[in-house]
Amino acid sequence: MINIDIVLLFQAVNFLVLLFLLNIFLYKPIRKVLAERAAEISASKEKTVSVDREVSEKMALYEQKLQAVKAAATEERNKVLRAAREEESRLIEAARSEAVEGLARIRESIAKESATAESFLKDQAAALSRQITEKVLGRSLS
Repeated sequence: MINIDIVLLFQAVNFLVLLFLLNIFLYKPIRKVLAERAAEISASKEKTVSVDREVSEKMALYEQKLQAVKAAATEERNKVLRAAREEESRLIEAARSEAVEGLARIRESIAKESATAESFLKDQAAALSRQITEKVLGRSLS
């Protein structure tokens, strides 16, 4: 059976001293390290959430700015294209009018050359017919 004597009292005191020492040297430092680790993890999670939120905000702002730049670039491109089309039509119209003027000058030049050639040919024809007539008649027509 169990004898309750002084040894049991020593063992109980020994057990309590052991618990006290283990608590001071083992359990409290481990709990402290675990608490610090939990606090560090919690702070890291909060920082991660904060950074994620900040990144999301910056990405949204970036997307807005990108859309604005794209819209401005598209508008500028359309403006440049309109100006280029206007310039193209102006140049085509100028070339067309220049071609019409050039064609009119060429026609006028051809008409003048034709009149000159016709006059020359009439004179040549008259001279030639006079020579032929003189040869056929055998005498001079003057």
